[in-house]
Amino acid sequence: MSYTETLIPGLILLSTKMFYDDRGYFFENYNKKAFEDFGITTDFVQDNISYSKFGSIRGLHFQKNPNAQEKLIRVIRGKIIDVAVDIRKESDSYGTYTALELSSDNNKQLYIPRGFAHGFSVLSEYAIIEYKCDNFYNKDKEMCINPNDMTLGIDWKIPKIDMTLSKKDQSGITFKEYSTNPCF
Repeated sequence: MSYTETLIPGLILLSTKMFYDDRGYFFENYNKKAFEDFGITTDFVQDNISYSKFGSIRGLHFQKNPNAQEKLIRVIRGKIIDVAVDIRKESDSYGTYTALELSSDNNKQLYIPRGFAHGFSVLSEYAIIEYKCDNFYNKDKEMCINPNDMTLGIDWKIPKIDMTLSKKDQSGITFKEYSTNPCF
């Protein structure tokens, strides 16, 4: 397993080594010691699976403290653009985002620390995403920034006509609204 730091401090892209033979393949998806060697000491407590069709956009979600979550994102099947927006008010990269392609072909994972809003768009016919969290979900602490917020200007790589968003995500707050009362 290897890692690459992104342009935003704290966001880490992880690559796993695949072992192929005539039966198929094997890879180590998670290894606590390897992660600790990379400086990630997170104790994950919850695994989630998401199935979404082409054009789906989920996000930009986060949990307010004390339920903020670190996440480890990977794609089991398909291809997505995974987006993490820095919402840490005191950060030098506040208001910027990283958009990375994660797929079952490239087998990369994205580690997202607390203080980021997270979302993804599905580029393949469908995608199955697994993500680990270090804190339990709390409906009363969930927040959403509208993924099509004009201030952020995220390119989801999906034509507008093909975008599918939940009502909750469509009615998410703007980044400017978040900025008036930041959580991190």
